[in-house]
Amino acid sequence: MNPLMLRVYPKSYHDAHGNELLATLEEVHPGREWPPLHEAITLARGGLQARITEEAESGSWWRSGLQLAALWLALLALTPYLQDVWNWTLHIDPSPHAINFHFNGWLPWSVGGAAYDRLLPYGLLPLIAFVALLRGRAWIAVPAVAAMIYSSVTPSGSTIFGVQGVVGGSYYGLGAPILNNDVFLPLVLLLATMALAVSRAVPRRSYGWLIPVVFAMFVAGGLQVASYNPWFQRGQFLLEVALVVGAGWATIVTRDYRWTIPVAFFAVVRTWAILTDPTMLSFRPQPSTTVLLALAVTLPALILATRRNNKLT
Repeated sequence: MNPLMLRVYPKSYHDAHGNELLATLEEVHPGREWPPLHEAITLARGGLQARITEEAESGSWWRSGLQLAALWLALLALTPYLQDVWNWTLHIDPSPHAINFHFNGWLPWSVGGAAYDRLLPYGLLPLIAFVALLRGRAWIAVPAVAAMIYSSVTPSGSTIFGVQGVVGGSYYGLGAPILNNDVFLPLVLLLATMALAVSRAVPRRSYGWLIPVVFAMFVAGGLQVASYNPWFQRGQFLLEVALVVGAGWATIVTRDYRWTIPVAFFAVVRTWAILTDPTMLSFRPQPSTTVLLALAVTLPALILATRRNNKLT
């Protein structure tokens, strides 16, 4: 039996029970490299449950939850610029594939159109904040998020990041676009990073968390799928729904408050974007209203799920 399928389990569980579990699977399914699909799904669910249980038993619930919330907001700010950061990193000229690319700024080596020259992609700022928070170095994330706020309030006064943001009435993410000139998201992220910076023992997480981020950059940059592409927007919508559902499942399994904190931050930021979206009532009242109601119900439901046997450490 292939031991790779046990990678979904945390290292402590893998070291303690890995050989026993492999031996049992080999006995039940002799000669097979992989178990049947239904057992593989059961193993994956058990591994994820073991990971969140281990997470819930380690460290302070509020500090860990605040870090998860800050990581989530940093990713939310980075998402529209995945293609941009990928192109900048590999010095790819996006002009042959661009449709109204000036919405996201322009790379300094690109030519043509009514583009805005700038030195760096805006997406580097939330990416720096994400990596710093991931490694427990919130004090590094603070100036990066402060630079996000400066760029938001001076969109036309700097050639460092150029004119950023997504414009227009297109559907984006859960309910409404979050534009670069909307200072609310980076302001909430700044408060979270400052609180983590002054606290002690912020969890240091694995660089493995960067794998899905790099993969998303590869998909967006390699396929030239910009954030205003409908498929990009649908993918982000499904991912955000999956994260909210996953946080709810983790709350029910562990009955720990840490999973409600990122959902609370996400709900506040998304609700603000929906309520301040000028096109909400005229173009898409039903989707936005549905999402707003769903976010309003999710958080109290998660808090109620932790009212018994919660682990406040």
